[in-house]
Parts: sequence; C-alpha cells; structure tokens
Amino acid sequence: MTKIWILAANSGNATLFAADSPTAPLTEIETFDNPEARAKEMTLTSDRPGRSFDSQGEGRHAMAVEVEPKEQEQIRFAKLIADRLEQGRADNAFERLVVVAAPAFLGRLRANFGAPLSSRVSLEIDKDYTALRPEALRAQLPERL
Repeated sequence: MTKIWILAANSGNATLFAADSPTAPLTEIETFDNPEARAKEMTLTSDRPGRSFDSQGEGRHAMAVEVEPKEQEQIRFAKLIADRLEQGRADNAFERLVVVAAPAFLGRLRANFGAPLSSRVSLEIDKDYTALRPEALRAQLPERL
C-alpha cells in the first residue's frame, strides 16, 4: 500500500495530510501554526538598529539588517516544517510527498529540503489552499496522486 503525504502551507500555517493510496481521501496528521507571520514588524524587533561610523569622515548612520524580522520568521517556520518532513522520510512514514504552498513560501520550503527529501516530492503546486477543508483540497489535487 502506497503512503502519500500532502502538505498544504503558507507562511502563517500548514497542515500535513496522508492518503493511503493515489485515489484515497485525505486524513489530517498534524497542523503547524506560525503566529509571528501575522505579527506587526515592530513587535518582532526589540529596539532600533545599531549605529555605526562612516568608514571615512565623521558621519554616523543606522546599520541595515540583512534579513527583515518577518522574513526571518518565515525562514524559521519553513525549516521547522522541512525538519518534520525529513523526520517522516527517515522513519519511512511516506513514499511520496505532495507539496501545495503559496508561491513565495514554496521557495522557502524548497531551500530547506535536502536531496533525500526532494527525491520523494512527486508533485508541487504553487497555490495557497490552506483554508480548504480536506475534501475541498482533495478536489483541487489530481485524481491520482
């Protein structure tokens, strides 16, 4: 019997489903929530950026951050989900993985997938279907997964 995992995700939440066969209905396994994705930018930072002197002259300026706090939270959330999927792969909990994610978040997920996990991805859909119930999500997927 083929075990397929289906991940529906965006930067704020994700749900992991399972299907026992390519035509089976979806069963919810686990949900993930990222409340920081909905937080305001200023609540994610503790204070103003640091200040630095110019390399020449006497001017001072604020130091720029390399990654904005909200983006950093999205990266952290994508890593958390990828780690859970990798754990499932290592435990042989699934044979194939279907990833349905908002386009920008799909890229963040891909960046955290190692080669062994990527090899199990059989389908990627760049849509945000996180608000759909399992039956409605299954209707959006191909008849045979």
